[in-house]
Amino acid sequence: MTTDYGAEQIQVLEGLEPVRKRPGMYIGSTGPRGLHHLVYEVVDNSVDEALAGYCTHIVVDLNADGSVTVRDDGRGIPTDIHPRTGKSALETVMTVLHAGGKFGGGGYKVSGGLHGVGISVVNALSEWVEVTVWRDRKVHKQRYERGVPVTELMTEPAQDNRTGTQVSFMPDAQIFTTGIEFDYATLAGRLRELAYLNAGVEIRFTDHRQAQPRQDIFHYAGGIREYIAYMNVDKQVLHEEVIYVQGERNGVQVEVALQWCADAYNDNLLGFANNIRTIDGGTHLEGLKAVLTRTINTIARKRNKLKENSPNLGGENVREGLTGVISVKVPNPEFEGQTKTKLGNTEVRGIVDSLVGEALTEYLEFRPAIADAVIDKAIQAFNAAEAARRARELVRRKSVLESSTLPGKLADCSSRDPSESEIYIVEGDSAGGSAKQGRDRRFQAILPLRGKILNIEKTDDAKIYKNAEIQALITALGLGIKGEEFDVSQLRYHRIIIMTDADVDGAHIRTLLLTFFYRYQRSLVDQGYIYIACPPLYKVERGRNHYYCYSDRELQERLSSFPENANYTIQRFKGLGEMMPEQLWDTTMNPETRTLKRVEIEDAAEADRIFTVLMGDRVAPRREFIETYGPKLNLTDLDI
Repeated sequence: MTTDYGAEQIQVLEGLEPVRKRPGMYIGSTGPRGLHHLVYEVVDNSVDEALAGYCTHIVVDLNADGSVTVRDDGRGIPTDIHPRTGKSALETVMTVLHAGGKFGGGGYKVSGGLHGVGISVVNALSEWVEVTVWRDRKVHKQRYERGVPVTELMTEPAQDNRTGTQVSFMPDAQIFTTGIEFDYATLAGRLRELAYLNAGVEIRFTDHRQAQPRQDIFHYAGGIREYIAYMNVDKQVLHEEVIYVQGERNGVQVEVALQWCADAYNDNLLGFANNIRTIDGGTHLEGLKAVLTRTINTIARKRNKLKENSPNLGGENVREGLTGVISVKVPNPEFEGQTKTKLGNTEVRGIVDSLVGEALTEYLEFRPAIADAVIDKAIQAFNAAEAARRARELVRRKSVLESSTLPGKLADCSSRDPSESEIYIVEGDSAGGSAKQGRDRRFQAILPLRGKILNIEKTDDAKIYKNAEIQALITALGLGIKGEEFDVSQLRYHRIIIMTDADVDGAHIRTLLLTFFYRYQRSLVDQGYIYIACPPLYKVERGRNHYYCYSDRELQERLSSFPENANYTIQRFKGLGEMMPEQLWDTTMNPETRTLKRVEIEDAAEADRIFTVLMGDRVAPRREFIETYGPKLNLTDLDI
């Protein structure tokens, strides 16, 4: 472990000037995602101190004025003069892009912050930043405004021997033009995730923006084992004990936690590399999937669950009902792609395979009851998959699923370029008629669905492939078979837009469609292809002018802007079919004027849990959820 952490460990790669000109290049966007990324960057530095073994407490405060403060009890950023820049190491870290202790200078063995852009970018995109460092029995302070230091580094003696760093910052409203208000739930989800991934670290998160502060303390001695228990709290588990593997080989640390559920038909595998969620997978997940399949098949044959001449269980059979987390810490991570969400280090696959293989084999051989339960579940999945395959073959023979025949009710667009094409999934023929007439035929396709589609959370694969509406969806979009690797080249539209009525039935249909996409082909959601249209609720006419209002609040604001005795009429749109084609185009389908919500999953574990609660077989967790949150959300029309 490296204890010598001084200015010489801070290496300078390049300057900071371009950040304010092109912020999207560094934080992804200047919308809510980029805004919250600022907090993650600062917290990542504290977590890196925890990874190095020097930090146990992290405090995150949303302050009353809208700023954020992150404090830790790590070593504190070095403050001595950097030999290359001639400035303090603190000012170098804060004002020079890619300056830090994570580039092989010996400051950190592994780090998560390296995937991001560092605290210098937070500094560049903030109206002001104030940094306080406690180290060497001194307190060091400096203030920056829009990336430029406005005070010298001020140093005074400390009252005690504490160490650590505190960073307070106010995001710059000139950069984040859509707003600088942080969402508590979004930040809490990521901080909870970090606490699970770093067992023993306590993260105290407080929101001081209300009169009554709200606080959560995330502290999990059991680490990712507790993460699994949290994800499976509303599921019927196959074995009570969470299978846990931990080891280190060639400097790569591996942690795996696994638990199978009796009442789930999908797997939920989350991969992390240096605390970064690897949405697009990578070598660590490939290694885990391979070793799970091989180990379960080997033990199944040893226990005579599989006969000599019978085929091996497939990976998707073995993983059915599995909730798993794999977290690897890699000294020199290689992340693929612009979004850095796929681990590329080839050596990690073999390390995961060998470590997990040895430990899992030993675990299951000493616990035959658990081994039998997992194998029986996999064999059951294999048999169900065979039944589904036969159902698919039947469908194929009818030339629906894999032939070039598109569903008759699909009004396709003329473009054959998926990147510019979009499809609106609408409920009913009347809405479909308006949408077909109002659309731009060049790049917009319309697929009307009749009634409510199957809830696939409760349905086996054989029924899915026999359902006409599901078949139409699969064929129109160009999706493959459930469970197969997602092939983006087969996807016929890169914007899949759910457009339903603004009533209870419309909300239900939207939820069923989201369940279908999340469970059938989750990569569509993870990679940002799913959108929700936002049709107006009201049309207000006054004289020759008319206004569309998208919420009750917007309606009240519009009405209050009229003179006191003004004459006006209000039309409430009960369904999309009531709108004229031109109205639907102007308000909901015209790329120049419409609002689309992209479906994103910030907290995968929470999303999985909510789908299980709301759409699964068990009534008790759903009733509890509605009784808890119903009064807050005014859910008056829900069917428990």
